[in-house]
Amino acid sequence: MSDKYDWSTIDPRVRTAIMSGLALGMLLACLDSTIVSTSISAILEDLQGMGLYSWVFTAYMLCETIMIPIAGKLSDEYGRRPVFLAGLILFIGGSFAASLSVDMTMFIVCRAVQGLGGGVLMPVAMATVADLYAPAKRGRIQGMLGALFAVATCLGPFLGGYITDNFTWHWVFYINIPFGLLSLVLILRDFPKQVESPEHHIDYLGMAVLAAALVDLLLFFTWAGSDIAWISAESGAMLAVLAILLIAFAWQEKRALDPVLAPQLFRQRTFLCCSVILLIFGLGMMGVMAYLPIFMQMVVGMTASNTGEILIPLVIGMMITSLLSGMLVARTGYRIWMMIGAIISAIGMYLLSTLGTESGVTLAVLYLFVTGMGMGCVMSVVMVAAQNSAKRDEVGMVTSGVSLFRSIGGTVAVGVFTTLINGRMATELVAALPSSVYDMYPHSIAILDYIYSDLFPYAHQIIVAYGNSINFAFFIAALIVLLVFVVALFLKDNKPHDLIDDTVKRLQEQTLQPSSVAADQTAADVPADGAANTEEDSCGKH
Repeated sequence: MSDKYDWSTIDPRVRTAIMSGLALGMLLACLDSTIVSTSISAILEDLQGMGLYSWVFTAYMLCETIMIPIAGKLSDEYGRRPVFLAGLILFIGGSFAASLSVDMTMFIVCRAVQGLGGGVLMPVAMATVADLYAPAKRGRIQGMLGALFAVATCLGPFLGGYITDNFTWHWVFYINIPFGLLSLVLILRDFPKQVESPEHHIDYLGMAVLAAALVDLLLFFTWAGSDIAWISAESGAMLAVLAILLIAFAWQEKRALDPVLAPQLFRQRTFLCCSVILLIFGLGMMGVMAYLPIFMQMVVGMTASNTGEILIPLVIGMMITSLLSGMLVARTGYRIWMMIGAIISAIGMYLLSTLGTESGVTLAVLYLFVTGMGMGCVMSVVMVAAQNSAKRDEVGMVTSGVSLFRSIGGTVAVGVFTTLINGRMATELVAALPSSVYDMYPHSIAILDYIYSDLFPYAHQIIVAYGNSINFAFFIAALIVLLVFVVALFLKDNKPHDLIDDTVKRLQEQTLQPSSVAADQTAADVPADGAANTEEDSCGKH
């Protein structure tokens, strides 16, 4: 694919309009991953489908995760514009159909379509940053997108509750349509068309095998510990299928002319480190986020309506450091932010693990702010590091690759932390309840179903046990996030402007041209070779 534009030639006003359209589409996708959480009660009451409750979230999550690597590769092959437009149309169509749903089956199918669209919008928007901005400026833009991601994700539950209380749940999806159409107009009007190569070698078999492996992996961690036991014939079968699919995918990618995830990416130290960091961070962060709202309600004593507001300090913390790290990364390099972010996040999560029934809201706000500051240090800088290490025709694949690992980490987190909390609950309940009572009821979070009926005299003890169990999971999350510090030590710490400087020096040495001429040639050379030290960036070189 040969582009008609790059960051050195595009009009700044056009670039701003393009990024506005992309950011708007990304905002909608981020909102819809969480906006349903506070409107689900009204939806279930209207559509009568409590048995399918979990699939409202699982369908969106599965389809979004599957599309992330596929969308990135297709955008490298066919261009960002048509792939983003296809994702936007899918998302708008899914939103409109969801608003008209007459039963839960139809609603879940529409959520799946939304997930397919959302899985396209986010990685393509982030990959386009590398097309539109020079390496030294990408940190600032990715910082802004990181802040937008934080705001949208945490604003979703608050906005969903407000719309449902003041209008109807249908407007949770209607609201996507005008903003989605505005994004569509901006992209159609301002995004330059691209000249495609006459031949495409799309790895359809690789895409299918990868999609099947992701479905198996995500369903395993969704069902394990609840619908099926971790150690059981069903779990063994799912893991065996996963292993077979991963081997088949690796074999297919080695022989494919244009693979979905090129095998050589996993031999590049920067890509590998960034992927592992986002996997770890997604696991720790989403483990905390999944149980934070119910912890604040049941243990700290906040109302459901105020739980959305308690996330505001988390968002503010993320915004501050996401923007700050994005602006300063060109001077400091990537590694320092990842190391600082890991430490601050771990401290914040540890502080959250000390909260209890007597802690009060003030401490919770402070601890959430600290946690958010740590998260903001890491999220956008990792993406910049990965993109700046990529060749231009692999930016979409690299962006979607590291995004995929973040999504997998977040999905795995729910199953892992549910298991941690259930395991701890058994220990806590032994000390909290008389043996005669303990033996009659579940030794897991399922016991909470009885605290306002049969076990009302023991409600306080059970809530304390539940709070201690979540605190234990928060403590484990702090330890998990600290692993980011270790992985960051292995990251090659180029500064974004070094990518241009190194290429200038190389051209001067090879051609003996004056620096001014070499610098002019570099403007065209750097986008096509995002990393001046690609060979040195492999796992085998230090």
